[in-house]
Amino acid sequence: MPMDRLNGLLDRHVADLESAGTAKGREAVVTGVVPAADGRGPRFRLEGEGDRDFIRLNSNSYLGLGLHPAVIHAEEEGSQAYGAGPGAVRFISGTYDVHVELEGALAAFHGREAAMAFSSAYATIVSTIVPLITSETVVVSDALNHNCIINAMRLARPKAKAIYAHNDMAELRDALEAHAGSARRALVVTDGIFSMRGDHAPLAEVLELCRAFDDRYPENVVSIVDDSHGVGAFGLTGRGVEEYTASGPADVLVGTLGKAFGVNGGYVTGSSALVGFLRESSPMYIYSNPITPGEAKAARTALGIVDSDEGRALLSRLRGLTRRFEEGLGRVGIETIPGEHPVVPMMIRDTDRTRDLVRYLYDHGVLVTGLAYPVVPRGDEEIRTQINADHTEGDIDLVLDLLDAYPG
Repeated sequence: MPMDRLNGLLDRHVADLESAGTAKGREAVVTGVVPAADGRGPRFRLEGEGDRDFIRLNSNSYLGLGLHPAVIHAEEEGSQAYGAGPGAVRFISGTYDVHVELEGALAAFHGREAAMAFSSAYATIVSTIVPLITSETVVVSDALNHNCIINAMRLARPKAKAIYAHNDMAELRDALEAHAGSARRALVVTDGIFSMRGDHAPLAEVLELCRAFDDRYPENVVSIVDDSHGVGAFGLTGRGVEEYTASGPADVLVGTLGKAFGVNGGYVTGSSALVGFLRESSPMYIYSNPITPGEAKAARTALGIVDSDEGRALLSRLRGLTRRFEEGLGRVGIETIPGEHPVVPMMIRDTDRTRDLVRYLYDHGVLVTGLAYPVVPRGDEEIRTQINADHTEGDIDLVLDLLDAYPG
């Protein structure tokens, strides 16, 4: 039988992950959504759980736009007008006017010359970083950057790679100093919001260091920021870490359409020269289908909502709910990393207790994500919670009451 020996090895690999506690395990399957009503936010139903309702406290849909009637209508309208899928990659016949309109709106939203959309934010960062790396490039990366950045660096073949301790500007300076004169180009790459912790890069300081060393690299020190968790959810108008830190624009900004905007896909924005180059050199852009026309129309609608009075009201509400939850955690004695971003980590700092608390919350109708040893270092075990603007004060208080009553 083909693969009979390999299948055994693959099964053992998964069994080893399960034994080590690092396997993702069975996925929860959403079977329905109960709309918000009577002072409570939307609830979710899961396969195997009958008519039990769950509060989703582990969703990236920070503004609740994935369930917004105007966004849903726009996707339906786009699909009716253009069909369910794009039918081809962009350079053959898969570019629609709604893709072009979306890219123009994203560039304007961020104050950039141009933007281009990809099938996902992961594809965006990989297909942006790798083409920009040459054999004479040094890549300098924060130690807590997302897996997409780590894998982009693994796929490329730069002259050198340097990792600086999380948000440590002295180490970033040392790395740029060490390679000045030997590398022609430097790429400094950081997340905007670090998704496991909810903290943000000190972007003003990062960009200041890039400018300070720029003249010492013949092909520039290029700043690249993946602000997928920041854009749409952070800053007074949702323009992310650049807005919050008043840093000014990074050279290359990557965002997602699948978190705060509530749809699907990713994008990069920057100079016209950058985008023109990437359209000719990004493998996951050239050889992969784009988001569907319906998704593009929905994303354009979501962007319009964010960039409006309604969007600013949602952002204000999101900050208020986040603050309510953080303050409540303090009252019930659970440590967190405070900040305005709606990722709120509960620092449990014990593997068994983390797993038990995740199960306790699930049994009481709350979905959260636990990160336990060996996924994180011993002592850093946490439960990542994510506040959404379509939660209610009652939802937040219900979860806090459950945490206060936790018998562990």
